[in-house]
Amino acid sequence: MVGVRIQLNKWQQAAVAFGSAVGALLDPRRADLIAALGETTGKPAFERVLERMKRSAEGRAVLLERPRVLSSEVGDAWDLPSNTFGAAYANFMGSRNFSPDDRPPVRFMDTDELEYVAMRAREVHDFWHTLFGLPTNLIGESALKVIEFEQMHLPMCMLSVLGGTARFNDKQRNLFFQHYFPWAIRAGMRCNDLMCVYYERHFHEDLDDVRAKWGIIPAPPSPKVNVS
Repeated sequence: MVGVRIQLNKWQQAAVAFGSAVGALLDPRRADLIAALGETTGKPAFERVLERMKRSAEGRAVLLERPRVLSSEVGDAWDLPSNTFGAAYANFMGSRNFSPDDRPPVRFMDTDELEYVAMRAREVHDFWHTLFGLPTNLIGESALKVIEFEQMHLPMCMLSVLGGTARFNDKQRNLFFQHYFPWAIRAGMRCNDLMCVYYERHFHEDLDDVRAKWGIIPAPPSPKVNVS
C-alpha cells in the first residue's frame, strides 16, 4: 500500500535506529535515513496519533479514505485562487521546484494503519510549512521539527533539532533560540491537532481563514540578520 514492509525484532530496530541516526548526522540530506530513524523510534508516538485520529471525525475520515499527497491527487491546488490555502501550498512547492512524490516509502511499521499514519505525517510536512510560513532553510526546518515534536512527540523530531542546531553558526544559533524556538514551542502547543485535519478538503478555503480555524500562529518576521 505505502511501501514494502520489513518486520524487525527489537534488536534489529535498535540497530537500524542507531545506524540511521549516525548516518543522518553525517549527511542530513539523506531523507531515507531520517525516515528510517523516525519509524524505528516512533512507533509509540504513531500509535498515540492513530488513537487521536480515531477519536476525531475528520481524523476518522482521513483514516477511512486514506488520501495521499501525490502529484496525481493534489494537482488541483495549482488551479485555485491566489488567496486560498491550496494555492499557497502550490506556490510553496512550485517556487522551490519540489514534488509531492519525493517522499521515501514507509518500511518499518507493524500494521497497515500505522504505516498509513507514518506516511501521512511525512506527507503533510509541506502543508505545515505553508501554514506556518516557514522557509526550508536549516532554521526553518529546525523550527518546524519543534512544532512536529509538540504535535506528535516523535523522538526523531527532537533529534533532528539537536542535529540541526549543532550545524548552526553563532548568528544562526542566536537567531534560532532567541527568535524561532520560543515561537515554535508556543505555536505547536496552541494549534489544533494537525494530524486530525483532512487538508485536501480545505484547499479551496482562504489561507487566513484556515489558519484562524486551526489556531495557527504564523512564523514572526525574521530580524534583519545575516545568518548565511
